Amino acid sequence: MGSEHYVVVGGTTGSGRALVRALAVRGEQITVIGRHRPPEADSFPSVNFEIIDITRDAETAAAIERSVGRCGGLNHLILYQRYRGDGDRWAGELEVTLTATKRLVDCCTPHFRRGRNQAIVAVGSGASRFVLAEQPVGYHATKAALLQMIRYYAVTLGPQGVRANVVSPDTVIKDESRHVYEANGGLAGLYEAITPLGRMGTSEDVAGVVQFLCSEAASFVTGLDVVVDGGGLDVVVDGGISLVGQAAVARRAGGLGDSKLNR
Repeated sequence: MGSEHYVVVGGTTGSGRALVRALAVRGEQITVIGRHRPPEADSFPSVNFEIIDITRDAETAAAIERSVGRCGGLNHLILYQRYRGDGDRWAGELEVTLTATKRLVDCCTPHFRRGRNQAIVAVGSGASRFVLAEQPVGYHATKAALLQMIRYYAVTLGPQGVRANVVSPDTVIKDESRHVYEANGGLAGLYEAITPLGRMGTSEDVAGVVQFLCSEAASFVTGLDVVVDGGGLDVVVDGGISLVGQAAVARRAGGLGDSKLNR
């Protein structure tokens, strides 16, 4: 099979940039959507950069149309974005994490290459399960909601062959933060001591999990939250059947569809 087309939102820094580097080496078609063009952009001639504001409907729709026009369709949508503004944190987290995700999925869904490997992967956070005191309440609430949002897409987009999963990293070393851990060996040593694998995670570790979830090796994995923390997690390979509410299945089997129940 030829190269696949990845749209990577937030692929200009951190773990997103690590993924773009790995995909570029593999010769994939890549569209990066971000707020700023990275300094090393010219070193990736196969990567197209769309510098837009994803909180704006028209800009987002136009960027997706341009990207699929160049590449003839879409295989994978990867969502790394997070709110980094100075305004109202609650409103900002809701807009960037949830509303922009819905906007991007809505724009991309008609363009997935039917009959080929198709996946949505959202990069979340351990804050969907645990409380991180340094992060505000909006960060926690939206990361938890993002997980359920992706599970919803796993069910509703499954019939057209689109899988949807979440990767939730714990603390990982990124290019931007590496110097902090190098200057504070005690902190890095503490992480290494409490992690079963004996080291801190990296942006490349997160990128590796994202690549797996986009691969045909994960063709029956959907609605999963993969926690990247060097510990352990049960991976459910069930095509998403465990996501569906059993009462809803019974209603549909009895001929009571949502249109009759939600009037």
